Amino acid sequence: MSKSYSESYKNAGVDITAGYRAVELMKAHIAKTQTPGVLSGIGGFGGLFALDLEGIQKPVLVSGTDGVGTKLRLAFLLDKHDTVGIDCVAMCVNDIICCGAKPLFFLDYIACGKNVPERIADIVKGVAEGCVQSGCALIGGETAEMPGFYPEDEYDLAGYSTGVVDKDKILDNRTITEGDAILALPSSGVHSNGFSLVRKVFDVENSRAIFEKPAELGGQSIGEALLTPTRIYVKPMLALFDKVTVKAVSHITGGGFYENIPRSLPAGFSARIEKSRLQVLPIFDILQKTGNIPERDVFNTYNMGVGMSVIVSSADADNALAILRENGVNAYVIGETVKSDEGVIIE
Repeated sequence: MSKSYSESYKNAGVDITAGYRAVELMKAHIAKTQTPGVLSGIGGFGGLFALDLEGIQKPVLVSGTDGVGTKLRLAFLLDKHDTVGIDCVAMCVNDIICCGAKPLFFLDYIACGKNVPERIADIVKGVAEGCVQSGCALIGGETAEMPGFYPEDEYDLAGYSTGVVDKDKILDNRTITEGDAILALPSSGVHSNGFSLVRKVFDVENSRAIFEKPAELGGQSIGEALLTPTRIYVKPMLALFDKVTVKAVSHITGGGFYENIPRSLPAGFSARIEKSRLQVLPIFDILQKTGNIPERDVFNTYNMGVGMSVIVSSADADNALAILRENGVNAYVIGETVKSDEGVIIE
């Protein structure tokens, strides 16, 4: 039991003992994420992790950091806080995997107006679940109680992850040729991008539209569909890397198809996407129709049902699809690479 306590600090709005209580509540969730490389427990001044470099000749560290963004407003309104942590992890590790790297560990940062231990533990529960899904360890974090800076019932959430890849296995898009297959890995929903537009379309602050349950959503409310956590693709992609030569990977986040897919292409090549092949989720149709959003704008903002795209040789496409499906991802072909400077061609 810590002897640390300050009545003056508590009167200023910061309850140190609430922080200790939150740490106790989150320990069971954190324990589920521990991997052999973890050398330190929660509570120290730094998280220690021992690299296992067996089979890696030229180790390269790959780092990613991100937050959940204004999707958190939905969590506040629905009073559901145990899934946004998955989003936080996903936004980091899904980026790391685009280089061919395996995520090793994760750290989170939670800033709040008032430390409610049960709510903080719920947030970390989601972070831990994201770490379990991606096979990385939660080795540290920070909870900052900031009264007067954040409203009491609000918080922000961000994270950071580091992974490792053998230098000779970093994905090289210079191997892309015309006619390579572009595969789609389905998303779970809107993921964690474009929520400023979502909030405007559904006027989430002033209406009850997010509580409506359109028939297309099969019993879910709009808010529940929007809050569905970001899908994590790490384990299926690592399985794919082991058996197929992957030329490039794109994590479809803010900026949608038009911004993200070109980031994985070398100069002089574009992605031709067959719109008829896309498995667009109902939430995107509802969003587009409700907001009267032009088609190009939705493809330039949202993932439209494709959380990640993968480029492989056309000869490897069937094998790649089989491996992904064996690992729980119903991937499918959505197009091919072409010689062009247009970036993305959707037709």
